[in-house]
Amino acid sequence: MHQPFAAPLGRRIAKIRGLRGIGPEMFAKELGLSVADVEALEESETVDDETLGKIANALGVTAESIRTFNDDAVNINIQNMNQQASVYHYNFNPVDKIVALYEDLLRLEREKIQVLEKKLAEK
Repeated sequence: MHQPFAAPLGRRIAKIRGLRGIGPEMFAKELGLSVADVEALEESETVDDETLGKIANALGVTAESIRTFNDDAVNINIQNMNQQASVYHYNFNPVDKIVALYEDLLRLEREKIQVLEKKLAEK
């Protein structure tokens, strides 16, 4: 069976970090490293298990998910979800509501004028 090319572990870490929306500065701070150390880590082929555990904790994933991360599977999933997405258009027209409001106000003003005219006529 043909195994697809697996990206180096550092590159997978960088990709997961990007997908999680974590910047390199925040990631470095979370790991207690410098940004340069994080960049070197993300360019490395392998990472020891202890460091991988810390990285997984900082990313909010498991170490195993980093080891088995497949960028192609993520892209396929995103494409499938995009194709299944629905767009809802709400045809809410506030002008209709404004017109109805002004009609009510106009009716109330006319009633008020009639009441005032009656009071004036009685005097």
